[in-house]
Amino acid sequence: MDIAHFAILLIALALLFDFLNGMNDAANSIATIVSTRVLSPRLAVAWAAFFNMAAAFGFGVGVAKTIGKGIVISEILSLWLVFSVLVGAILWTYGCTLLGLPISVSHALVGGIIGAGLIKGGVKVLVWGGILKIAAFIVLSPLFGFMLGILLSVLVTWIFRRWPPRRVDRFFRVGQLVSSALFSLGHGANDAQKTMGIIVMIAVAVGWQRDFHVPLWIILSCHAAIALGTLLGGWRVVRTVGMRVTKLVPVGGFCAESAAAISIIGSSLGAIPVSTTHTITGGIIGVGSLRRMSAVKWGVAGNIVVAWILTLPGAAALSALVYLAVRALGGE
Repeated sequence: MDIAHFAILLIALALLFDFLNGMNDAANSIATIVSTRVLSPRLAVAWAAFFNMAAAFGFGVGVAKTIGKGIVISEILSLWLVFSVLVGAILWTYGCTLLGLPISVSHALVGGIIGAGLIKGGVKVLVWGGILKIAAFIVLSPLFGFMLGILLSVLVTWIFRRWPPRRVDRFFRVGQLVSSALFSLGHGANDAQKTMGIIVMIAVAVGWQRDFHVPLWIILSCHAAIALGTLLGGWRVVRTVGMRVTKLVPVGGFCAESAAAISIIGSSLGAIPVSTTHTITGGIIGVGSLRRMSAVKWGVAGNIVVAWILTLPGAAALSALVYLAVRALGGE
């Protein structure tokens, strides 16, 4: 296989990763509107997929550039390195999706880049500024979601304090359509850009372009892949996030989704790749804990946190092993 065909194969593999991202993160986009019965699962995924695609317009490509050149130096880029990153991240993501664990697909990708990069060039090839920024938001993104979820819940409760419960419920069943649309926009804006960054890495490695400019065809194909993954959905993950962490009513779903949407869209505009899974789960826990601490199923939440912690090193280890195998077989 010549270099050009190998590069095309890797682009297809990157889009497969993007598709799996949409499948795993379908839970983030639709779990609350499904659990509150605002929409049926089939309509909910179609709603989310539409706004994942709509996010192709108006959010820039800052996150893609952070992924492409903000984790390892561009001098070590090669097609086999990208191959190892994608295989490691795909294996980790697919395995966790089968187990119903709502992991951070973003951190699986980042971990894969770090793992393969370390094997190829050692510590000196890592871009610590970008890595530390991403690492900080492993903690900050769920914290922002948690705090904003509480703040919005308090604010909404005060504003609608004189409304009868049935009227509030009807109002926020419509409001959840807006909040879920905003969240899906944020999800598409942030997560699709991560795959854009990988495809640009491929283009630079093979010599198709010299800089990290993101062409329109890459933008549209990445958004289409993630939208298709969301449309097909990962239903075990949906149940974990939307139905097992805490019981939500429409007003709670609105506050959780709005909190996550604000945080994710802000991060996207700031070129920071964050975990949509972390952020929405933080929002859901914040809303649930405001009612009472026992409303949150902390055992389920604890399992999710363990999966978060293991994702970056787990994906890094898998990608490192793949690159070692590639090198042993004479790939590089």
